[in-house]
Amino acid sequence: MLGVSVYLLAPLVAWLAAQGGKYLIHLAKSRSLSNYRQLYISGGMPSAHSATSVALVVVIGLSDGVDGPLFGIAALLAAIVMYDAMMVRHASGSQGEALQALIREQQSKVPLPRVARGHTPLEVAAGAVLGVAVGAIVFLATK
Repeated sequence: MLGVSVYLLAPLVAWLAAQGGKYLIHLAKSRSLSNYRQLYISGGMPSAHSATSVALVVVIGLSDGVDGPLFGIAALLAAIVMYDAMMVRHASGSQGEALQALIREQQSKVPLPRVARGHTPLEVAAGAVLGVAVGAIVFLATK
């Protein structure tokens, strides 16, 4: 299909699907088409990090099997990405929000720091499920 590597195509499609899903969820909640940031921000439902990394794992598993070193490396890296999204980035986002509240409360002239949101376990799980589906569909569509 178009000479594009399935190993690159599946993660790209998974990322686009996850980011598009974030926009649609935000649209349903806010009833406003104006927040295009949802198309590229981190955090939110579903996790694009999970979808992207799991789509790659699925394609590797379907293409090369699950008993090779490449599958093991990809699965380990996907687990690290998902753990980081839930634990490290989620905690850092909470700390950033608390810091912003403190700066506002103190009426400080310090510029508000940017807060990068992490993911809840549900957002990571939804992204992983999306990644499995997209990885399988892209793999089958390119065969």
